[in-house]
Amino acid sequence: MAKNTSKKIKELKGIKPEKISEEKLIKLQDVVSNLNRMQLEVGILETRKHRVLHKIAGLSDALTVMQGEFEKEYGTFDVNIEDGTINYPNNGEVNKED
Repeated sequence: MAKNTSKKIKELKGIKPEKISEEKLIKLQDVVSNLNRMQLEVGILETRKHRVLHKIAGLSDALTVMQGEFEKEYGTFDVNIEDGTINYPNNGEVNKED
């Protein structure tokens, strides 16, 4: 006879299963565990990202301060970062105050 005969009889009698199979339980637990691990990993990455963004903001502020110092001292903050050459405006004038 058919494999699912007892299942169909239980359905007809209104008997509902109390638990999922052991195999399905293990698969469910594995999926939920992996999901939890991935969510934790995202949290760790977001924390690292937050720290890096704060460092970037601090470095950006430091660069702005240096540019202000160069502007005050050399009349421009346009400096070649490879060799330190000051790139003065085309007219060659410096807005340096004595």
